[in-house]
Amino acid sequence: MDKYLYVAMTGASQNALAQKAHANNLANLSTNGFQRDLEQARSMPVFGDSFPSRAYAMTERPATDFTAGPMVQTGRDLDVAVSGDGWVAVQTPDGGEGYVRTASMNIDALGVLRAGNGMPVMGNSGPIAVPPESKIEVGEDGTISIRSMGEGPRVVAVVDRIKLVNPDLKSMTKGPDALIHTADGTPAPADANVKVVSGFLEGSNVNAVEEMTSVLALSKQFELHIKMMNTAKDDDTAMARVLQNS
Repeated sequence: MDKYLYVAMTGASQNALAQKAHANNLANLSTNGFQRDLEQARSMPVFGDSFPSRAYAMTERPATDFTAGPMVQTGRDLDVAVSGDGWVAVQTPDGGEGYVRTASMNIDALGVLRAGNGMPVMGNSGPIAVPPESKIEVGEDGTISIRSMGEGPRVVAVVDRIKLVNPDLKSMTKGPDALIHTADGTPAPADANVKVVSGFLEGSNVNAVEEMTSVLALSKQFELHIKMMNTAKDDDTAMARVLQNS
């Protein structure tokens, strides 16, 4: 009896973790640039002094779905999204690099160009700083051009170029900060072939119907595990009653 009780218990606990993964995807349905987390379950044999005749369930997040989300037009000059493959580099709080698919950029009080998550956008030699300007444009190659205060409409100066990268997706992983990082933590090299479009943001690649279906299916499985645990309890009570009467 105790064997299937613990098997059901592990199934229920791992099932709850799987539901959290899908719930997190649903919570980020409207988060720009969000890549959904994949989830899978597999059996894990229990090894010990005896033959591994039991297998417990284990839920894991094996990878991230890097499929591009839909393009959402905003018309804002500092909203950019990667067109095709590639990433925009931002500086993480520890001084390293993280990567995003889209950025609703802003210029802070010190002139630093920051992504929507507040992290500085990386350029050719570090975070991009923008001098006072009356007009700013982002080219498809990531070039930041400005028209300085008091200058005519034809006087345009190039400030920097957004660092755009395109490493092998197999070497990319999502971190706890929700940014994409290289697996070994080293900065990816810039790739001149990556293009961006200004005035657009990339939406989340989460499919609401698919995620809800998964949550409902996992909920039914959780109920089945609880039912097995209750059955084990009833069997234990009945056995104790038999022993008391014998």
